[in-house]
Amino acid sequence: MSQSTYDVLWPLARRAVEDIALNRRFGNPAADSTPKRIGFIWDYMFRGNDMFPLLQAGLAEKYPGSTFVPYEHFGNVHGHDEREVLAALPQRLKEARLDAVIVGVGA
Repeated sequence: MSQSTYDVLWPLARRAVEDIALNRRFGNPAADSTPKRIGFIWDYMFRGNDMFPLLQAGLAEKYPGSTFVPYEHFGNVHGHDEREVLAALPQRLKEARLDAVIVGVGA
């Protein structure tokens, strides 16, 4: 009886991008309760209109006095004009002077 042989492939590809440094996270709210300016970006696909108010309420509780820039300010990142919205997004984010942004995309 002959022995079977199989070709084996590594399931992971070589890295195509280099690691980038992440921005510093917010500190512990107990130690740093400084008000934050937080924006929301959404693709209008899955329940962001339900989730963002909950996130905002929780963040407002942890960081009293914080301000929030709603997703409507940035436009629909998955709509009929998504190319224009995405092209303008870096400048709009810069102008909004945010400490953080929360991006919600459909599941």
